Amino acid sequence: MTKAYNDAEFMLGDDARPLRLLSEYIEPRSRLARLNVHRALIFWGSARLKPHGDDPVSDAADFYSEARKLASRMAQWTVDNHTGGDRYYICTGGGPGIMEAANRGAADVDRSLSMGYNIELPHEQGSNAYISDDLNFEFKYFFMRKFWFMNVAKALIIFPGGFGTMDELFEMLTLIQTGKQPRIPVVLYGRDFWSRLINFDVFVELGLISEHDADLFYIAETIDDAYQFLTDALAEDTATAQSRHG
Repeated sequence: MTKAYNDAEFMLGDDARPLRLLSEYIEPRSRLARLNVHRALIFWGSARLKPHGDDPVSDAADFYSEARKLASRMAQWTVDNHTGGDRYYICTGGGPGIMEAANRGAADVDRSLSMGYNIELPHEQGSNAYISDDLNFEFKYFFMRKFWFMNVAKALIIFPGGFGTMDELFEMLTLIQTGKQPRIPVVLYGRDFWSRLINFDVFVELGLISEHDADLFYIAETIDDAYQFLTDALAEDTATAQSRHG
């Protein structure tokens, strides 16, 4: 006789889907509480972008290197200004490209601040090599992964990406717009990319969003620009945390 929870065929079958969903809610909740992780800066972007050292003929912006540097600066900022559960972790989707770059930047400062929410996919990704072992998660379900992103998110930093990045960006903007998610800083990195990809003004001109909805995000052109915006925007969150302790 095999207990149901030890029956792999049953646990991976359709009838046990509710159990798998619950496990992807309960296990991260338990682990994050145990590790005293409550706040994160979420970096999203393409899994396909590499550092220019791997593509020396490219004349495009080196978004990999810029994501690494920005993540490193934000990690150093929180090390210098926060302690314990008030620190901000650098959290990504756990894979290669921009995700790897941000985790790598965090690990350049303190690997224990580097967190990854990996997703099971048929072809692409395994976890990158720069995530803290304790904070390396793997999800089967996209919506549970998104839930945990927003559960800890205190800011979003979105680098150029494809369908997955756009899906994440617009879902989170929708949650903020509709009040389902408290407003947090949202940075779109790379003015040329975003201006060429999406004419946000058209949404306003056609009455598809309100004029103030266009203020839900900030387009940053440089690392210094993004860093200044983020640290200024997070100052109130930091002050609130400090008041709790004192």
